[in-house]
Amino acid sequence: MSATEFLQRNREQHLSELMEWLRIPSVSAKSEHKADTAAAADWLADRMREAGLTVEIIPTAGHPVVLGEWRGAPQGAPTLLVYGHYDVQPPEPLDEWTSAPFEPEVRDGNLYARGSVDDKGQVYLHVKAVQALLADGGTLPVNVVFCIEGEEEIGSPNLAAFLKDNAQRLACDTVVISDTTMFAPGLPSITTGLRGMAYMEVRVQGPSTDLHSGAYGGAVVNPANALARIISQLHDEQGRVAIPGFYDRVRELTAEQRQGIAGLPFEEENLRKEVGAPRLGGEAGFGPLERIWARPTLDVNGLLSGYTGEGAKTVLPARAMAKISMRLVPDQDFHEVEKLFTKHVESLAPEGVTVEVLALHGGQPWHAEGSGPVFDAAARALESAWGRKPVFIREGGSIPIVQAFQETLGAQALLIGFGLPGENAHAPNEWMSVENFQKGAEAIAGMYEELR
Repeated sequence: MSATEFLQRNREQHLSELMEWLRIPSVSAKSEHKADTAAAADWLADRMREAGLTVEIIPTAGHPVVLGEWRGAPQGAPTLLVYGHYDVQPPEPLDEWTSAPFEPEVRDGNLYARGSVDDKGQVYLHVKAVQALLADGGTLPVNVVFCIEGEEEIGSPNLAAFLKDNAQRLACDTVVISDTTMFAPGLPSITTGLRGMAYMEVRVQGPSTDLHSGAYGGAVVNPANALARIISQLHDEQGRVAIPGFYDRVRELTAEQRQGIAGLPFEEENLRKEVGAPRLGGEAGFGPLERIWARPTLDVNGLLSGYTGEGAKTVLPARAMAKISMRLVPDQDFHEVEKLFTKHVESLAPEGVTVEVLALHGGQPWHAEGSGPVFDAAARALESAWGRKPVFIREGGSIPIVQAFQETLGAQALLIGFGLPGENAHAPNEWMSVENFQKGAEAIAGMYEELR
């Protein structure tokens, strides 16, 4: 039977298998789930062997990498590397889940569970696609390597070293990643751009201890007030980041790119309703999608200072802290942006307090032209599965490891996501469309067949 027939005939079985994997709480961020995370790796390794891959679980300083290989293609054939992750986000707050996060449940055509779309469901459809092609003695036109890690949700602290240590074994022509979304239901999408990240922490210290605001207020500089003044000067009135040099290396959108974004089926009012805000905002002169996909940003992610409990406490806080992230676009460099941010914030510090700026983590932006044999094969396969041509989109989020793959292995990246907007990845009631899981496997199998 054909790969598509195999996948359609075994749909319920494949969904049942995925639900079994989702029951394993592989939360990489919590030490109490270390054994569960290892169990998730073991489970995946077993299923990959059943699919016809040669599999090895390779330890790292943290959670292991599951490496699967099929190298039976003709001599000189290219190699595709499939990257994904088997770890998941913590499920809290638990009281906001309609069904238990690790008890998968299908409702209204969607599979609800932590990790359903990020990223177990999207990884597993790749495994099933390969199995469908290899069933009954079949072959692939290219060599395939699966590199599935267990630390993506904590920033992949050991993957860069793993790539360097295993660069020869992982050598490939294209890295295929499914950890993104489609633009809209029924509209297949290929992602060609991701924003980078520079994540900073600003600490403001004033007096050595909290003070009575009546006894000392007016004579001592309040760190909370000082931090508020610093933050208020990080944007201008047009919504632009006010750090000198911040935009110097920004690659501007071409007229053709702006026209392509404008032609997508998008309504600003729908986005406003989705986020529940009274109105949308941002940098003047750009639409919401342009701001999210192709413009750099600066946002306060958290603030901490003084007394925040019930009732009143007239305290002048000794310190204040802010977490601030900057999303970056081609050709910005996060190391350079970290330095620009630090210099600017330090210049804004008022007398009477000391300011410390820490760079917590970052990653480079990524962009692909979206052309070449693998992109063309993927586009044809997506059109065959969904009955309409895919659109080429960007995403506002960051997957720093994409750039690491390209720099270490010298391979192009192909991002084909099967999630959907509003899927609640990283939030309660995470879900994945069952149809997308099934059609996604058909599309991936079709992509391999298009490469014959």
